[in-house]
Amino acid sequence: MKGNFQIIILIIFIAAAIFGVLVFSGAIPLGSGGEGSLGTVVLWGTIPAQAIAAPLEDFNNANPTFTVNYVQKSVDTFDRDLLEALASGKGPDMFFLPDNLAFSYANKIFTIPYGSYPLSTFKNVFAGAGEVFLTGKGILAFPMSIDPLMLYYNRSILDANGVIYPPSTWEDMSNLVPVLTKKDDSNRILKSAVALGHFSNIVHAKDILVALFMQAGNPIIKEENGVFISTLNRPIGNYNLPSILKFYTDFADPNNPAYSWNRSFSGSGDAFSKEDLAFYFGYAGEFRSLVNKNPNQNFFIAEMPQIKNSNFKLTGARVTGLAISSFSKNFNTAFTAASLMATGDFAHKFATATGVAPARRDLLAIIPADAYSPIFYRSALYARSWPDPSSKNTDNIFGTMVNAVLSNTLSTTDAIRDASSKMSLLLFK
Repeated sequence: MKGNFQIIILIIFIAAAIFGVLVFSGAIPLGSGGEGSLGTVVLWGTIPAQAIAAPLEDFNNANPTFTVNYVQKSVDTFDRDLLEALASGKGPDMFFLPDNLAFSYANKIFTIPYGSYPLSTFKNVFAGAGEVFLTGKGILAFPMSIDPLMLYYNRSILDANGVIYPPSTWEDMSNLVPVLTKKDDSNRILKSAVALGHFSNIVHAKDILVALFMQAGNPIIKEENGVFISTLNRPIGNYNLPSILKFYTDFADPNNPAYSWNRSFSGSGDAFSKEDLAFYFGYAGEFRSLVNKNPNQNFFIAEMPQIKNSNFKLTGARVTGLAISSFSKNFNTAFTAASLMATGDFAHKFATATGVAPARRDLLAIIPADAYSPIFYRSALYARSWPDPSSKNTDNIFGTMVNAVLSNTLSTTDAIRDASSKMSLLLFK
């Protein structure tokens, strides 16, 4: 009870401190008597309305001077719908911002200046993955949740082959491939250890590659003097990216001992659920859907493999933030609501309802008592994301890079250089 009380007090303190700093700095221009936090504001997102209905109702009941109305949008059309609505002046006051839209929406979001909310405070309150919403000018969104990239594994397959534990390093993964991959006499793969090497039939192929590159110390994109640039072709970190790309494509090379995947498989997700694949890289938020696809499958989760002897840990992540529209017609209330939702109890309920980890450090200390959450929460602490300038275009860039190596059209060095050039063009659009 004492621990829970201290956590509650800490949450209240954080909320009050942030709100107070923003008010007194002028970032939230409240009028006299608090009339700046009145009325109704509209919040858009792709999260199922029924999932956050209860947390939102509790939030509105706790803040009777204003109301937040949530509108669920389709995942497939969210970007287009939001752009059209903002352009027509009928957009929402706030929206749940996926990390892969942060770059493209930066000029449509109210950016919280560091003079109002110091960078040190942000880093003390939120886990590192939330830094995807930071720019040189300020904060684009309050981080709400972190969905880390995990390693799902089929326990039955590992048990049958005498494998005690899932791999903790990429070297361990490579060593397990000959043990777990089953082939016929013509070298045709019957059962695969892991889906790596190709692109089109591997779920989250780009995200896996990005995680590998970031584990090597390369951030993919960084901001310099207010301009975002590609770092793919820069010698950043302890490993060169061509060697990392070769490691990845080796899993698709029939002449390599790591060979475990080819184009004959329809997709890594289906192969895993059909128990034709021992290891599957997927997000924590996929857990429920994987259970539903095959309720009888004996699988568990592990942390993402790491580079051996690395001095830090890292996995990829999908991060959801809460952004305030620059075009809101009720800005005071929108800002008040967003700050209270991010720093109050709503953030905890939001993460629980969506099946992922919270973005706040204090909430990551409150680990649910189930078999999976401790691993999800632990991974969320060292997860990282990146400011993807355009998911569709970067999918093409990474896919072309991998296919160029597999077809021997380009060397790994030239493929990385080509990808970096295309990324640079994309960033300047």
